[in-house]
Amino acid sequence: MTDEKKQEFTLRITSANKTELVEILYEMLLVYIDDANDAIVKKDLNYTHESIRKARAVLRELMESIDFADDLAGNFLSLYAYVNKELLLAEIRKDVSIFGDIKKVIEPLRDTYIEVAKKDDSEPIMANTQKVVAGMTYSRNDINEALDDQSNRGFYV
Repeated sequence: MTDEKKQEFTLRITSANKTELVEILYEMLLVYIDDANDAIVKKDLNYTHESIRKARAVLRELMESIDFADDLAGNFLSLYAYVNKELLLAEIRKDVSIFGDIKKVIEPLRDTYIEVAKKDDSEPIMANTQKVVAGMTYSRNDINEALDDQSNRGFYV
């Protein structure tokens, strides 16, 4: 994952509610799967291992976020266990076709959470974070971002 993508995810996480966090986790999982796919094609075993390890860490976070009071919890757990097994097989076999099967499971889930997030108007989980305004001014090759200065950030007394 590129540094720019990490910054983008970090920025989105700071202003996300619970539903948007799940959506972001799915997107991160897909990015790590693409990274692993590229690494296998390039025969970079270290980066393959690292990308799959990170994808499995995201998957583990999704598993830990399951609300087992929900009727669908067992279905989600089964899907995540399947994806975890397939990630391991892809790493062992160095078979990029397995990533296509994984994406067929993850992309519809992500798309569903995107739709649900549009209807979720709950507050962001992280409070007291800096607001970033992007696109107000442009440089020659990039969009400038400005931080909204909040003097009361940090601990409240």
